Amino acid sequence: MAGKIDQNQLDYLKVRAGMGRISRREFIGRMGALGVSAAMAGTFYAQAVHAAGPVKGGTMRMGVSGGESTNSLDPALAASPVPYNVLNQFGETLVNVDETGGLEMRLAESVEASADAKTWMFKIRSGVEFHNGKPLTAEDVMRTMERHSNEDSKSGALGIMRGITSMKVEGDMFIVGLDTANADLPFLLGDYHLMIQPDGGFDNPAAGIGTGPYMVEADEPGVRHLFKRNPNYWDSNLAHVDEVEILAINDTTARMGALQSGQVHIVNRVDPKVAALLDRAPGLSVKSVAGPGHYVFIMHCDTEPFLNNDLRLALKYAIDREDMVDKILRGYGSVGNDMPVNAAYPLFDESIEQRAYDPEKAAEHYAKSGHDGSPIILRVSDVAFPGAVEAAQLFEQTAKAAGIPLELKREPGDGYWSEVWNVQPFSASYWGGRPVQDQMYSTAYLSTADWNDTRFKRDDFDALLLQARGELDEEKRKALYSQMGTMIRDEGGLICPMFNDFVEGVSDKVQGWVADPTGELMSGTASHRCWLTA
Repeated sequence: MAGKIDQNQLDYLKVRAGMGRISRREFIGRMGALGVSAAMAGTFYAQAVHAAGPVKGGTMRMGVSGGESTNSLDPALAASPVPYNVLNQFGETLVNVDETGGLEMRLAESVEASADAKTWMFKIRSGVEFHNGKPLTAEDVMRTMERHSNEDSKSGALGIMRGITSMKVEGDMFIVGLDTANADLPFLLGDYHLMIQPDGGFDNPAAGIGTGPYMVEADEPGVRHLFKRNPNYWDSNLAHVDEVEILAINDTTARMGALQSGQVHIVNRVDPKVAALLDRAPGLSVKSVAGPGHYVFIMHCDTEPFLNNDLRLALKYAIDREDMVDKILRGYGSVGNDMPVNAAYPLFDESIEQRAYDPEKAAEHYAKSGHDGSPIILRVSDVAFPGAVEAAQLFEQTAKAAGIPLELKREPGDGYWSEVWNVQPFSASYWGGRPVQDQMYSTAYLSTADWNDTRFKRDDFDALLLQARGELDEEKRKALYSQMGTMIRDEGGLICPMFNDFVEGVSDKVQGWVADPTGELMSGTASHRCWLTA
């Protein structure tokens, strides 16, 4: 094939691509005319663009679902995609988890541990300023961690702070003491809620002051958020655009329309039903990457009628996972198994039996539960996840085939994350996943976690979690995680029919895109790492 390519034409097209004078789609089309496959042409295009380097300037606009009028700039309270992406504009954590699953140093310049992994030392980067001009100190880091350890903060990171027994500052070092060893502690402290704030944010947690690449210019919850480049940002390798605007667009059709019309450059949560069609539209492409994100239905284990495990099992057997993955995800995901982890996680046990749709078993457990036959209300909204309403309708049908009176109640998008999720006893939801199993379990399944949205509270589970943290032998640790996953699968309130790919729509004007399985929109950093061409 290489001998058939006109090298002069190839070089010319690469130069044009590097200058941003030709779109990816046009490049691939013209390369096809030269006899180059689409896959190879895509590789050539990416190489040309990256070789040219980032272009500075412009306003990057993002259409993001999951925004509400009740959203806050307080990092502790972020619970949906818009606040998650907003935090990542103005805030930074000690470390990030990169697209390979490794640690990237951010506000921590280095991390060291004692031999027993019970003491961790984070050297705080010098020369970093908050947006208000105050220099970053190790004291700010400690105060931030103290605030998120406080019950009154209602922090989404509260669960992962539980194992910390001491915190102190020595010069530029932030030192953490643990009750049990934990080799994953740096991953935990990279949680997006733990954005470092001046004095920990105690005075005004919603001030929107951080050390991040962009500064808050306008904050209109549920509508739009505008940021301008931080002129004193410490990392010259990031933040190529002058401004970032995040538009809260919860309606899927409106969000896709905004991308196609050029109103925005990037959208999250492309509905798999329209992904192939959108990918063929001129001037844009669909990006997808598999990861730990999962679409779920959650039951409160401490609330009637879900106190009864037979009823919970009846509902778990009454869902057809394969059919749901086919009809809702359309190839952009995989089957779940009523636990919050999959093969994207280190030490995942693939030998755990896959639960299948079994209406007879569902009917058997339903009869054993003694339920009175009244409607079991499942609350759902389009903002829960792409295709959530359709998925719930499929669930309703398969449950009724097993004699279970499941009934849907459709809720409005605005207020769903504050008034339905983690409030009502049975609802549709999603989790973006976490880099390591300890963090996922600590955030959502530890008895004392504020985000324990299934109200699964078991002393024996908590004990296994603590034991796994202190176990440095990987095989033994894997066995402990296997026990924990099986416990949630068989006794918890999680119905997890599917793990979703992160599917996003991106204009050809956006360059530098990287497939990042750790979170949607390049784990919240698309605006940091990408740039715009004409």
